[in-house]
Amino acid sequence: MTTELLMLALSVVLGLVHIYTTSIARTHQYGAQWNVSARDAEMPPLGTVASRLARAQSNFMETFPLFVAAVLMADAANHHGALAVWGSQLYFYARVLYLPIYAAGIPVLRTVVWNVATLGIIMVLAGVC
Repeated sequence: MTTELLMLALSVVLGLVHIYTTSIARTHQYGAQWNVSARDAEMPPLGTVASRLARAQSNFMETFPLFVAAVLMADAANHHGALAVWGSQLYFYARVLYLPIYAAGIPVLRTVVWNVATLGIIMVLAGVC
């Protein structure tokens, strides 16, 4: 398995971590009965940390398809140079950092880390060209 595909696989696991941490935070606030219900009733807004986790999850789900496409293009084109390798690692590790930074509410650092992850996607794409 190439480094890029390994980073893709680990990013899938990270996506599951996003989903589960957000789900746990919501269930903690709304209760287990809400979690197993049809969820038709209007609920109050999520608390601070739970809403941050939900936004971090949403942000991950917005960037992840772009990362998938870039990695699969690099793999299909058999372009596994330094840009693609470093870019895939940059994306993954920045996204790992992004979750706790967002949950902790560190605004400027959160934006810097998001930009680093986005740079990783751009690097993978540049490695394909």
